[in-house]
Amino acid sequence: MRSNYNIITMKKLVYLLAVGSLAFTACNNSPAYKVSGTVEGLADGDTIYLQEYKNGDWVKLDSTTVAGGTFTFTGRQDTATNCFIIYAKDGKRNRADFFLENGNITVALGEENKIGGTANNDTYQQFKDNFIAMSKEMNDMYRSAMSDSTLTDEQRENVMKEIEKKDSIAMDMVFNTIEANITNAVGIQLLPSYAAAFELDKQKSLVEKIPAQFANNDRIVKLKKHIETVEKTAVGQKYIDFSMDTPEGQTVKLSDFISKNKYTLIDFWASWCGPCRKEMPNVVAAYKEFKNKGFGIVGVSLDNNLDKWKEAITALDITWPQMSDLQGWNNAGAKLYGVNSIPATVLVDQEGTIVARNLRGEDIKAKLSELLK
Repeated sequence: MRSNYNIITMKKLVYLLAVGSLAFTACNNSPAYKVSGTVEGLADGDTIYLQEYKNGDWVKLDSTTVAGGTFTFTGRQDTATNCFIIYAKDGKRNRADFFLENGNITVALGEENKIGGTANNDTYQQFKDNFIAMSKEMNDMYRSAMSDSTLTDEQRENVMKEIEKKDSIAMDMVFNTIEANITNAVGIQLLPSYAAAFELDKQKSLVEKIPAQFANNDRIVKLKKHIETVEKTAVGQKYIDFSMDTPEGQTVKLSDFISKNKYTLIDFWASWCGPCRKEMPNVVAAYKEFKNKGFGIVGVSLDNNLDKWKEAITALDITWPQMSDLQGWNNAGAKLYGVNSIPATVLVDQEGTIVARNLRGEDIKAKLSELLK
């Protein structure tokens, strides 16, 4: 005959086993991610890394090896985080960014990376596809126009106008994508990357829609500080003076030039900046048309190589004053004006009031025609 003690003990044991089983099942069924990838050109045993770029450093999260052209990462991720798959191929470091989040994520690495499978990654990939296609079309148009010797200057100018229209459409697409996703990881990732392309009021409108859960995101915090800096030099504010050296080594002040002109364009650029070189003919044309009507320009270069800066000045037919501290992106003037992408311009009147920012293309001439009637 079994004792009551043994019966109670057996009941407890059955109960504990049942609870343990449920806990184990619950753990196994908890949200998790599986990254299933294919990669071109890697051999079995080659290593692929999963990393996050955080606070200026690369943080290794995981690594795996290739088998039959495939690889897998598994784990849990409570918050969707922008991460990178990194691998070496033909002596070059390759990387593809995506959102590490719970769910089944598919990755195809090759000439064109394709990543999807989860909501954020599907949205992010669609954005990339659209942006790359638009950028390629504009670049092809530009290269064709510049290389076609049969085009007249007027025809080439018409092509540039078409490119500007397409650029405007592309930036509308970027803004709309960010706005539609500002409450999720996609919008939070894209906003700091493209904010500089938008007017200040548009930047602020997007920042105001960011939910509290992303308020302390490092890149969002930096963007908010940047907006505060830009507001100090926004339209209607007084310009901030600074001094730097000319290509000949003479120290000059911004105020030395602003006081001499009815309107002065502060043009932030660099010899290594492709878009700056593409935009420079518009600036040159505006200068030639309005320089005898009280218009002047001061170029502020974000170069760090004196010789290349000088070469670009000659090659681009730049005849107005230039200044730089040769500190690249650490240029003191750029920091004062919140410039984090170039080309960038600030138009100042003779009293030192900022009347426009980021004029480009035909907008420069249009604004000057309005002001210098």
